[in-house]
Amino acid sequence: MRVSGWLLGLIGLGALFVAAGFCSLTAFGLTRQLVVDMQQTGTLLDDPLAMLRCVAGGECTTPEPNLTPAPPPVLALTPLLTAAPALNRPTASPVIPTARATDSSPIQQVQATALPDSSQPRITDPRQIWILLMGIDQRSATSERGPFRTDTMMLMNVDPARKRVAVLSFPRDLWVNIPDFEPGRINTANRIGDASNYPGGGGPALAMETIASNFGVPVDKYLRINFDVFLTLVDMLAPNGATVDVREWIDDPDYPDDRYGTIHVQFAPGTQRMDAETLLQYARTRATQGGDFDRAQRQQQVLDALRAEVLSAGGIINFIAQAPQLWTELAGNYRTNLSYDELIALGFLMGEIDPDDIHYEVIDNLYVSSGISPQGDQVLYPDYAGISDLIQHLFFPLQLSPGEIKQRADEEAAAIYVFNGTLLVGLASATSDWLTAQGITVTGIDNDIITDRAETEIRDYGGQH
Repeated sequence: MRVSGWLLGLIGLGALFVAAGFCSLTAFGLTRQLVVDMQQTGTLLDDPLAMLRCVAGGECTTPEPNLTPAPPPVLALTPLLTAAPALNRPTASPVIPTARATDSSPIQQVQATALPDSSQPRITDPRQIWILLMGIDQRSATSERGPFRTDTMMLMNVDPARKRVAVLSFPRDLWVNIPDFEPGRINTANRIGDASNYPGGGGPALAMETIASNFGVPVDKYLRINFDVFLTLVDMLAPNGATVDVREWIDDPDYPDDRYGTIHVQFAPGTQRMDAETLLQYARTRATQGGDFDRAQRQQQVLDALRAEVLSAGGIINFIAQAPQLWTELAGNYRTNLSYDELIALGFLMGEIDPDDIHYEVIDNLYVSSGISPQGDQVLYPDYAGISDLIQHLFFPLQLSPGEIKQRADEEAAAIYVFNGTLLVGLASATSDWLTAQGITVTGIDNDIITDRAETEIRDYGGQH
């Protein structure tokens, strides 16, 4: 059904909006810091804040060099930052259909106010930040009002202490348990949550709970967008497009447009610069052997290409000049529980992260098996053990040798007990002997009160037990 082709294509837009937004904020922060550093050495440069005020409001002045280094301000918004002075900042609004910038329909106006130098927010909490990035299948070219499925679901982990970012893409047809509802495709959680007014935030709340309950990772932040903003966003932040390495020939004679029609698109292998429209098509098409899995990898590829482009000198200058218009164009196209200050702070943090410390993974055919749902639909059944290993590798990488692990275990000196949960006499003792032979000290053994356990259980009670 061709509607699904369009819906599949919408994934790339959500991811690109998030990356471009964060990278834009990062670019601004990096540029501003560069100017300050150069001013401290006696080189006269315009402060980016002054440049922004000049472009946006006509308040142009010539700054004097500041030769006295000032300590970096530390602010936050609970739980990430400390409170900042009250400023006129844009706030997130519910997702509603809005027109492209080329249409004549009115667009909600949002005033973007540059933050004073003394109130730049910074992330001060070292704990990891979990953000669910969602793109909904909403089309302003039609009269659809929702509720909507999420055809993009990416889990982003930001680790401030280690200055590391990891992103995991979930396939839309993944069959999971949806809390308080019947099992279903993972992309239906948002629609079910909005339709049922799920407690705590409707669709996004249920989507976050679905990820957490199925895969054991905490998710408390989200960003949900529609896709009309993509072309305007890329045109503003990367007017010359971005360079992408096309890895295989792509021929899609049935690429879906935004009005249930189709066009023919092709991509030849090789490195090439793509404009906004071409990037959109490259991220949306699924006309390869790997289908959705290949497309998820291309979306992450485009994400990284746009990040590099926005952080280039041209992207930075372009962002400073067009930041007020950018916030206006994006108004009404997203819903989030991240505050404006939190997004700014995340942007500054992203600017401190080396590209080699940004990691991407996709739950692909290695971690799922094809099957038929109870309703007769084709779905993907997750290999929970494999996905658990992938999550551990991506979000919690253990960079220790076996010797270092053994040393840490010895230093912890945790008490280890072995309980026999079967009717096999002497199993606990035999297991204890084997562990001892591996260099592990067993504190004690006993029989479990349950004698018909089908699987071995390892319990960590904390407190070195």
